[in-house]
Amino acid sequence: MEKKFLILLIALSIVATTFAQNINWVERNGQLKVLKGKIVNSKNVPPQLRGISLSWSIWQGRKYYNPEVVSWLKSDFNINLLRVSMAVQPDSGYLQQPAQQEKLVVKTIDAAIANGLYVLIDWHDHHADQHLAQSKIFFAKMAKRYAGKPNVIYEVFNEPEKIAWQTVKDYATEVIAEIRKYDASNLIIVGSPTWDQDIDVAAKDPIKGYENIAYSFHFYASDPNHQQLLMKKADEALALGLPIMVTEWGVGEADGNGKFNMEKTNKWLAWMERNQLSWANWNVTDKKETTAILRPGASIGGSWKTEALTPAGQYIRTQLRKLNH
Repeated sequence: MEKKFLILLIALSIVATTFAQNINWVERNGQLKVLKGKIVNSKNVPPQLRGISLSWSIWQGRKYYNPEVVSWLKSDFNINLLRVSMAVQPDSGYLQQPAQQEKLVVKTIDAAIANGLYVLIDWHDHHADQHLAQSKIFFAKMAKRYAGKPNVIYEVFNEPEKIAWQTVKDYATEVIAEIRKYDASNLIIVGSPTWDQDIDVAAKDPIKGYENIAYSFHFYASDPNHQQLLMKKADEALALGLPIMVTEWGVGEADGNGKFNMEKTNKWLAWMERNQLSWANWNVTDKKETTAILRPGASIGGSWKTEALTPAGQYIRTQLRKLNH
C-alpha cells in the first residue's frame, strides 16, 4: 500500500510539473491594464501575478541571466512573473557598459516571453532622476522592441532614495512620455520616495494624463522597521485607489541579510494575497545572505535540487507552487 501511494505521489508531481511547464500565463491573462485603481487582466480581473526578481545584472547575480534559469524558474518554481533588474550606476552597469547590459537583459526578457511569462524591465537605479537622458534612450529602445508584446511591464525607477515625490514624478512623466511614443498600452510601474515605501504620498498626487500607470511598493518582511506602520502606508494608498504592484520584497531585512522571521513573512504574504497584489520576490543569486534563494555555488543553469536552495529559496518555491495555479 505504501509503495502504491508513493508511486501515486510521484505521478501527481510529474503531472503538476508538466502542467506548470505548459501554461502560457500571458495567453491566459492577456493584456494587463489599470481599471478603477486595480491592475487587471483582459477579463477585468486582478491576475495576482507571483514570481521572482533576478538580482543586479552585475556581481554574482549576473550569471543567472540566461534562458535555462528562466525556464527552470517557470517549470519548477512555477513563477508567472520575472523581474529583470538591470544595474545602472555601479561599475559595469548600464552607464558604463550600455551595449553589454542591453544585450544581457534582452536575452533574458526574450526567454521570459518565450516561456509565456510576464516580465518586468527594471531600471535598477536608486538615482534615476540623475540619469534621465540614459533612461529615456533605454526605454525608447525597449518600447520599440516590445510594443505589442503584452508580456512586458516597464519599471522606470527602482527605489528612489529620500527625495521629493515631485522629483520622482517629473522624472517618471518624461520617461512615460518616451515609452508611449512607441508602446501605447503596456503597463508602466512608477517608484516612490524612501525606497518605494512612500506609496501613500504618491497616492495623494498621482501622475495624470496617461493610462495603465501603476506604482511599486517594496518591503522586507522581517525588518523591524517594515511592519505595521509601513503596511498602514500601503493600506492608505490602496484606500485612495492607487494601483500597486509589489515589484520587490524579501523574507529578510532591508539590507538583504538579517533574520528570516517566518511569522512576519507569513503576515506580509497574507496581506498581499488579501489585497490581490502581484509580486516579485528578491532574489536569484548565490550570495551568502538571507534573501538569496540559492546557496553559494548553485548551478548557473537551473535544475537546482533542494539542497541548492537557501531557507528563503525553499520557502518561496513552496509558496509559488502552492499559490500559482
